[in-house]
Amino acid sequence: MRDSEKLNFDNNIYNTIRRNIKKYRKEKNMTSAKLAELVDLSHDFIRQIESEKTAYNFSVDTFYKISVALEVSLDKLIQKDDNQDIS
Repeated sequence: MRDSEKLNFDNNIYNTIRRNIKKYRKEKNMTSAKLAELVDLSHDFIRQIESEKTAYNFSVDTFYKISVALEVSLDKLIQKDDNQDIS
């Protein structure tokens, strides 16, 4: 990479992940309560993770457990949808 090349970061990465967790959970017809049970977290905690209003950050461990429970790779959970802006 050249010094003059600028990296394009997703400044809203948590919101991207939140949207994708919710999207893949719904595609599996899974409730947030069921996801919480699978990853051994509270239902309220999962709801906070999926909510863009609370802006609650979560650990890599939690992120990984959710990806396993949803049977979705980590890269899919961080993938920006074409309709989402990178700020």
